[in-house]
Amino acid sequence: MTTGASEIAEFYESPRGAVTARLLRDRLSVFWPHTKGESLLGIGYTQPFLDQWSDQARRVIACMPDVLGAAKWPITGPSLSCVTADDALPFPDMVFDRVLLVHGLESANNPARLLRETWRVLKDDGRMVVVVPNRAGVWTHGEDSPFFLRQSFTSGQIDRLLAASLFRTERRDSALWLPPTAMRFFLQSAPVLERTGRRLMPGAAGVTITEAVKDVYAALPLQPAPRRRLAALSRAA
Repeated sequence: MTTGASEIAEFYESPRGAVTARLLRDRLSVFWPHTKGESLLGIGYTQPFLDQWSDQARRVIACMPDVLGAAKWPITGPSLSCVTADDALPFPDMVFDRVLLVHGLESANNPARLLRETWRVLKDDGRMVVVVPNRAGVWTHGEDSPFFLRQSFTSGQIDRLLAASLFRTERRDSALWLPPTAMRFFLQSAPVLERTGRRLMPGAAGVTITEAVKDVYAALPLQPAPRRRLAALSRAA
């Protein structure tokens, strides 16, 4: 499957896509059960997931990197939708409480730059949830799904990428033990497959879900040692 937004939209409009979205929403709701009065930004292709917060959040915006191309925007859901360069978000500094990144990091031209832009628009106590294809999962081999893309990640790679972009990993989850198939039997058995896979094969999930917080202190320059202390060290030497 190509990485274009139109193809991703077609996937989520199919029965298999509807089940996939429901499984992911179930996990995302555990991370953010309450968003009353907060501003949320979705980066990537996040329309199937933002609706669950639109009733309580103060503002919900979906922002699609232009690398994904144009897509059909929903009539309901985000209060605003936009298409932008993935390394230059069209927002001022520190305006969002939370950022959801789905179908964005793995298709970005410069993932590190995208994360730094996300860091910039988040408030100092802001949180981000990143959903990416799991390199060890079966969904990276399903060519007709949006998780079959040019990049997939291990948990360690995500942690290092986040740390380099001044984020601190807080917690992690997984989802999609459902095989990447449209067979009705598997779709109807999705809840059972998720529970079984989580218990017996935790490393084989289709996606990893990582919540990170903006690490403000990591961006502060180290203070020089006081002059008096430097002089004392010099005499000791």
